[in-house]
Amino acid sequence: MRLAIISDIHSNLEALTEALSVIDENKVQDIVCLGDVVGYGADPHECLELVRSRCRIIIKGNHDDAAVDLAGVEHFSTHARIAVEWTHGQLSKAERIFLKNLPMTAEMDQLFFVHASPFEPGEWIYVLSAIEARQAFRFMRHDVGFIGHSHVPFVVSESGEDAEVKHGERYLINVGSIGQPRDFNPQLSFGLFDTDAWKYTNVRRTYDTSVAAEKILNAGLPRRLADRLHRGI
Repeated sequence: MRLAIISDIHSNLEALTEALSVIDENKVQDIVCLGDVVGYGADPHECLELVRSRCRIIIKGNHDDAAVDLAGVEHFSTHARIAVEWTHGQLSKAERIFLKNLPMTAEMDQLFFVHASPFEPGEWIYVLSAIEARQAFRFMRHDVGFIGHSHVPFVVSESGEDAEVKHGERYLINVGSIGQPRDFNPQLSFGLFDTDAWKYTNVRRTYDTSVAAEKILNAGLPRRLADRLHRGI
């Protein structure tokens, strides 16, 4: 089975639409979303509708969680807080209920899906170092764990030696961000995993950042949220 894993869409309709086009080109059977469908960008309704219609599994992200009732926004940066408060005002009651009821984790055979870390998923811990990766492996019994949250794609094995996925080793894979990459590459990022060949591919693709950025400005959201789309930070 060919599986697409997307994450951190952040209300960026232009990036999501392009990613789904690439996914369709690759004849993917199922799509998993690792959360943060909303936040930062200007199209929460449209992105929610697309994700709900296309994804087999949708995991809750911290921006999805905060947009429901604004709990925890004091831990957000100023620009993130402004965006999530704006998003909360845009969402309908039905959309907020949908986001509230999303699961924190999911699994599919030997694959595990979570927004942040397998270690205390609801604490929204970033996996940015070898120490954090080792901690995550301790709380994951599956062969491959897929995460998002940091917006930076990577593949790390439990031994710390293998970057290419193969049988006989366990892996933690960050698929990167659809809507707001932060690895100094403005191209959208997501993952393709072939469960038969046991092969993982990180996909990068350009999209119309200018349109997405202009929508952010027209919505009255902070300029920094628009500018960072062009720079991948």
